[in-house]
Amino acid sequence: MKHIAERTGRHCLPLPSNRLGLYLALRHWCTPGQRLLMSPISADEILFLVLAAGLRPVIAPLDPRDGNIDAARVDLDTVDAVLTTNLYGLPDRVAAFTGKILVEDVAHAMETRLGDRPLGTFGQAGVFSLSKHPGAGSGGVLAVEHESDLRALARARDELLAPGSLRADLLSVTTSMARQGALRLGLVRPALAVARALGLQERRVGYRIALDPDALELALKETPELPPFDPWVRADLHAYRARRGRMVHWYQARRLARLPGERARRLAGVARLAELPAVAPAVRDHLDQPLFRVPLLVRERDAAIAELKRHGVSVGYLYDPPYDDYAPGFAEPSPDPAQARWWARHVLPVDPVYAHRALPVLRALEPATPPPPPA
Repeated sequence: MKHIAERTGRHCLPLPSNRLGLYLALRHWCTPGQRLLMSPISADEILFLVLAAGLRPVIAPLDPRDGNIDAARVDLDTVDAVLTTNLYGLPDRVAAFTGKILVEDVAHAMETRLGDRPLGTFGQAGVFSLSKHPGAGSGGVLAVEHESDLRALARARDELLAPGSLRADLLSVTTSMARQGALRLGLVRPALAVARALGLQERRVGYRIALDPDALELALKETPELPPFDPWVRADLHAYRARRGRMVHWYQARRLARLPGERARRLAGVARLAELPAVAPAVRDHLDQPLFRVPLLVRERDAAIAELKRHGVSVGYLYDPPYDDYAPGFAEPSPDPAQARWWARHVLPVDPVYAHRALPVLRALEPATPPPPPA
């Protein structure tokens, strides 16, 4: 947490997950019934957190250059608040949202700066993840400008925390260490098999967890409350609001301390991947940022994923289909869903740390056909 406090210059609240931080921020700054603008491409649980906070999700058009909100095509007068995604570390256009309640999800963008300011310092709150760049397996940090907000958020956090256990903490640390070792050694397929056997990964329909509309309707009747949404929000991280002990906090601090030493390797990987013809155009505008993943837009994405696994390269963080098709009826649809569908179908996020291992496969991939024109 010290690393993030020094980076942002903000007051920081430690959390068991980024997910809990997003919910706390939305409940603290927004009022149930308000309209929240959000990207059509983000993790399953983010949509459920917005619903749990009692807000009306308004799905934005997507910019195919970076997979974020296309701010130029949004009527901000029709919404009360904005939730950014900063997909794979590529920055949202935060300056366009001035005057609105702004919650920055910087799970993918812990190391990204916009000008001379780090992401997570432009809105009322920046919510970081310790399981992404640091690879700590769990943990989050909520960064805010005012100490009075920090105190109120700490009280709200404590009311929602569930009991933890030494066994759960040990499992969290050991599975994270095993995952990091598997990534280094290229043991992707056996690692995935073990994760499924241990119940650490939810069953999915394609790349999304099952929605269960009837159960979700029942949960909506209890909003704004988080626990009724646990079946969806806890996906792949069942202890997302459990108290954590000293062992986990020690491990998180250790992983955070490794970030500066990894920066050069990550930047070098971004530069190498940016040379590929299939790279998302915005990547070339941010070669100075150690991105979490480098998005490529390829013709045969699923076949490429299978081939990368055979080369010991893990591919994750796929959000397909976009919210319009994943949860129709639970959000106000995008005015132009076609570009989000194109992005979700073709994007291949590659870890720049392992670019050298992926490049033999990636060089043979054909770029996707151009996206459909804006509606």
